[in-house]
Amino acid sequence: MENTNRGRIIKGVGGLYQVQLPDQNPPVACRAKGAFRHENLTPLVGDIVSLEFDPTGDAMISDIDERKNALIRPPLSNLDYMFVTLAAAKPLPVLETVDKLICILEHHHITPVIVVTKYDASPEYAEELRALYAGAGFDAFCTCSKDGYGVDALREYVKTRCEGSISAFAGASGVGKSTLLNALFPALELQTGEVSRKIERGKHTTRTVELFRMPGTERGYIADTPGFSMLDFARFNFFGKEDLPLTMREFVPHLGNCRFTKCSHTKEQGCAILEAVKRGEIAKSRHDSFVAIYDVLKNKHDWD
Repeated sequence: MENTNRGRIIKGVGGLYQVQLPDQNPPVACRAKGAFRHENLTPLVGDIVSLEFDPTGDAMISDIDERKNALIRPPLSNLDYMFVTLAAAKPLPVLETVDKLICILEHHHITPVIVVTKYDASPEYAEELRALYAGAGFDAFCTCSKDGYGVDALREYVKTRCEGSISAFAGASGVGKSTLLNALFPALELQTGEVSRKIERGKHTTRTVELFRMPGTERGYIADTPGFSMLDFARFNFFGKEDLPLTMREFVPHLGNCRFTKCSHTKEQGCAILEAVKRGEIAKSRHDSFVAIYDVLKNKHDWD
């Protein structure tokens, strides 16, 4: 091996990776060394990696830098922002699913930003959803890709906040992630699909995770992802029930104020969280999501 270079994985399909090296285009196509399989390590989009080139110019990923975070699905590493995308209608959002993703992001120190699409389909509900998550402490936007409502404000936020960062859009099928990304950044020209009228669900037009250079920035990357999946707290160990309250950011100011030290914040008398729900300081839907996740986690054991 003659030369070593470091870059970022921007795409990976079937064991073949595209690595973007500094000041070099196009990205380098390569595979990963077999030793990673023995280490139970799979390269992820977003990884900073070292490449080794053989005398013929073929490259291989020889090392992966330590990650600051990693998600199972979507399979991404070193993520800074996740734009959690949900629709005001067609399909209606499942808030528990949205909140599960947000909890996972918070645990991994990834900043969730809430984007409500299809504002034109149900303006009142769209604004209700935006207010719900803004009240919980998140930056939240309403958008409509058809007429451009809210797109300029979101584009400015992305360009201002996400320079030098890795950002991604994720949401259930049919919410219009790719359509929104095309409205935000037309140069991306991402494939889009329509929602089935019969079942009001969309087919995932995004099959793989890929990082794109964010237009208007020098070092920012943005990803379209296949959507929500692997949010099953029963099968996967994201975190324990002790960590759950810390992933609900509007709970944090009230933690430590309960009557009982080991309060579960689900039903106890004197619970500061429940009192905050009664006062309207914490949305009931957010607490309902907390209880649903807690009920799964309380029955899990370290050996599961």
